[in-house]
Amino acid sequence: QVQLVESGGGLVQAGGSLRLSCMASGSNFSANSLGWYRQIEGKQREFVAAISAGGRIDYGDFVEGRFTISRDNAKNTVYLQMNDLRPEDTAVYYCNTDLKWMPYVDAWWAVASWGQGTQVTVSS
Repeated sequence: QVQLVESGGGLVQAGGSLRLSCMASGSNFSANSLGWYRQIEGKQREFVAAISAGGRIDYGDFVEGRFTISRDNAKNTVYLQMNDLRPEDTAVYYCNTDLKWMPYVDAWWAVASWGQGTQVTVSS
């Protein structure tokens, strides 16, 4: 069973930065595609970023060059560096350690179980 520890969230002013971390155990980490999702209050969970085992990287349209996903397989950790944060980025951010690419719908599908998430709050 996959266990995730997400951290790095917090309260930041608009324009600020945060770095989220997600350490995983019990997964085939290095061989899997990894990703971050977020859930804004009252809305469905949405895709933020993905990084494949081979280094392919995708971002949600709203990222607009502000976020960077990376991975450290030796530490079983995936990161999300978030810069130029906006109030609309306020959400609970979740990582997932097993994403599958679905070519027929041109989207990633999160397969593994979710962690507890980390709250990101951006004040204006």
